[in-house]
Amino acid sequence: MPHKPNKLTDHDLNSGSKKTYRARAPLRLGLAGGGTDVAPFSHEYGSYIVNATIDLYAQAILQPDNNGKIAFIAADIKESILLNSSNVILNDDPLRIHRAVYNRIVKQYNNGKPLSFKLITFADAPPGSGLGTSSTMIVCIIKVFDKWLGLNMQNYDIAQLAYDIERKDLGFAGGKQDQYSATFGGFNFIEFGPGESRVIVNPLSISEAMRIKLEISTVLFYCGKSRQSSIIIKEQILNMKRSLPSTLDAMHKLKDLTKDCKEALLQSNMALYVKTLQNSWIAKKELSTKITNPSLDVIYNDIINTGALCGKISGAGGGGFFMFLVDPENRFSVIEKLNQYNGQIVNFHFTDKGAESWVEDHNLQ
Repeated sequence: MPHKPNKLTDHDLNSGSKKTYRARAPLRLGLAGGGTDVAPFSHEYGSYIVNATIDLYAQAILQPDNNGKIAFIAADIKESILLNSSNVILNDDPLRIHRAVYNRIVKQYNNGKPLSFKLITFADAPPGSGLGTSSTMIVCIIKVFDKWLGLNMQNYDIAQLAYDIERKDLGFAGGKQDQYSATFGGFNFIEFGPGESRVIVNPLSISEAMRIKLEISTVLFYCGKSRQSSIIIKEQILNMKRSLPSTLDAMHKLKDLTKDCKEALLQSNMALYVKTLQNSWIAKKELSTKITNPSLDVIYNDIINTGALCGKISGAGGGGFFMFLVDPENRFSVIEKLNQYNGQIVNFHFTDKGAESWVEDHNLQ
């Protein structure tokens, strides 16, 4: 039976083994194909995704213990909970994600034997930001357990497990790209389906000149947490099940545009890249009435009029991160205009590394 949680004390937070296991996984920018990785479209027609990881991370710190307790601490969202160690804990709030990963790890990889530890997590972007934060956090937590227990899980296995936990165990609506992007890292062209199990991650070898050009030409603007993502995805799924022509046509358009995006990146063709993002944003807005709203449209139109070449929201929509592409000489005029809105410019670099883990033999203190 699940145990009733207890309130954490300062002693609980500061106790534990000196051997510390750490992991981190990168967040991602969705460049093309976002939404096509959501079933039933991906299962029936197959989907393509182009995305790239950036140097914003989900992080996990695990300290084994022998006190018969499980301590979860999400430092960034100020949530914590103390549970009695058990082979099954309730998949419930707070920290539903942490609990679900624990249950899967114990059941599938620890012969049903309970574990005792303290796990601290935090991320560089909040859930609902459109950068795949929740999925990336699940990958990160799996990765730190993998290191601690010596499981030596392969990348495809980690990504699939993260997907199963989020979409099946927890029932959160969404696609499949975030888990694979966070696990593998880098620029990738990812194929999902047809069917439920087919996944192929194709790394894209981008020239250093193109990578630099993309970084100085991209402006990330956080306009606030999206509270619409699950609603948007559910509407998209419902429209697909109804075979709504506008939704289905938009999905096929988004899928086709990923091939143009891949070609643009590999050939260092910025003009084609800009055109791809322009057309992707147009098609994406056909998936749901909630992907954009009047306040987001005001920001978008104002920034395009200021000199941005194109823009789109990363993730399901309804808020989160706007990604604007600009001519480098107009970068700071665009930033200046964005600073007039209630949001935040976030600087970044692309990263080639996916989820990684390591051991620290002692704490810093």
